Amino acid sequence: MLTELRLRDFVIVESIDLEFGPGFTVLSGETGAGKSILIDALGLTLGSRADSGVVREGCSRADLCATFTTDERAEAWVSERDLTGDAGRVLMRRIIESDGRSRAQINGHPATVAQLRELGDMLVEIHGQHASQSLLRPDGQRALLDRFAGTDPVPLAAAYSAWRAAQRELEDARQGERTLGLERDRLQWQVDELSQLNPIAQEWDQLNAEQKRLAHAATLIEGSRGLADALSDADEAVVGRLQSFQQRLRPLAAVDERLQPAYDLLESATIQAAEAASLLSDYAERVDLDPQRLAEVEARIGALYAAGRKFRLQPEQLHVELTEVQQRLETLERSQDLPGLERRVTESLQTFEALAQEVSAARTQVARRLERDVSERIGRLGMQGGRLQIALERSDAAAHGIDRIEFRIAGHAGATARALGKVASGGELSRISLAISEWASQANPVATLIFDEADAGVGGAVAEVIGELMRKLGETRQVLCVTHLPQVAAKANQHLSVSKRRQDDSTVSQIEQLDRSQRIEEIARMLGGVEITATTRKHARELLR
Repeated sequence: MLTELRLRDFVIVESIDLEFGPGFTVLSGETGAGKSILIDALGLTLGSRADSGVVREGCSRADLCATFTTDERAEAWVSERDLTGDAGRVLMRRIIESDGRSRAQINGHPATVAQLRELGDMLVEIHGQHASQSLLRPDGQRALLDRFAGTDPVPLAAAYSAWRAAQRELEDARQGERTLGLERDRLQWQVDELSQLNPIAQEWDQLNAEQKRLAHAATLIEGSRGLADALSDADEAVVGRLQSFQQRLRPLAAVDERLQPAYDLLESATIQAAEAASLLSDYAERVDLDPQRLAEVEARIGALYAAGRKFRLQPEQLHVELTEVQQRLETLERSQDLPGLERRVTESLQTFEALAQEVSAARTQVARRLERDVSERIGRLGMQGGRLQIALERSDAAAHGIDRIEFRIAGHAGATARALGKVASGGELSRISLAISEWASQANPVATLIFDEADAGVGGAVAEVIGELMRKLGETRQVLCVTHLPQVAAKANQHLSVSKRRQDDSTVSQIEQLDRSQRIEEIARMLGGVEITATTRKHARELLR
């Protein structure tokens, strides 16, 4: 559960450190005091999208930090990602700069916003004050069913995209068959020409090196033999002279050992000169004068050069061009394979329809449960005899499947169920949304539930029922609720009051935890407005009892 929330320079909050306990906690205050700002701050800490507008005016950054106790599932998650901290506790932090950049941390370790969101989904569920509005939109109703049914929309959308892509490819092939045929002929000619030449990677450089060697073979033989003779076989050969010098120096080095290094160098030079002469002689024996091979190499170079000019390429790029043209031709031939394309369309449609049927069945199953359970709950929320009806009808195929979904409501017993957006009042929408949220929370293992004015549009006895419902939820979960209803606030285990005050030339938000006497004053304000009388205080005490 949430144990601490620390905010610095966030919107109109300068600095707030809050501690939260188990059970049911309410946040109340005047409109605009900053109650929902706290929920927004927590949402950002849990990975919501951020922008520079959340940084308090005149400040360089907003710093948001939330601490939670964890269960085994969350502990395993942070351990698997090397984000561990204190056992049984996780600290999530979000820093948002004034230029819009943001940083995320989990237990002091750098993390991504996606990781904040993934971990946050295990810890908290937020039911926003605008949740009821999504019930009016077909996409919102569908998303609600998919969420409760546990269906993943990604494979279905991918299957739909694959089917539509196959359809477009088939249509393009049919419409452009003549044009594609001309292109295929052109590519086939290129493949035939280049395949006949059969260029090989690195061949151009190897041929040029071999041509240079063959063209200069006589010069190479004559030069290497002449050098070998000069080193070892000719009159006054280098090796012989070095040996003579060595013989003259040997007795001198015997007299004075300081001449020994010079003698050693002459000995080494003699050996190296002899080895060089041997290598040159061997080279001259191995180099062949091969006019036929030289002619073959020069003919191959000429063929590659001519092909390069024909295709407007460097000769060394011809083998790459052959590979690319072959690939383009294969792709084009596949696109002209109309029976094959038709099979792909059929197969991809069958894949999509199979997935769509599975999703539709899951939606239908959860819709029947949702109808039954929400109808029972809205009865307890002051809509006796009212019922929710969820219609699923077959529609044209789309990325979301084959269902047209419509939420319908009958406001009282015997009434005909009609489209939710056409007949439901604001209060009814709030109660339906709250009933759905409460139903969803029973199946969600998260320990902390947050309701941001989800009770808007109701009052009186219904508000008291809502308060009882949230207090009951607080027996097994941590429940936080932003509310304007005194009947709801009176049911809380913990009451936080949010207010604004002037500080220098700016307005800041502040929060305090209320004791019993302060709760009486706050609930009296919620009951009676600005003018608080003894009667409203008495009524407040009665609500608290």
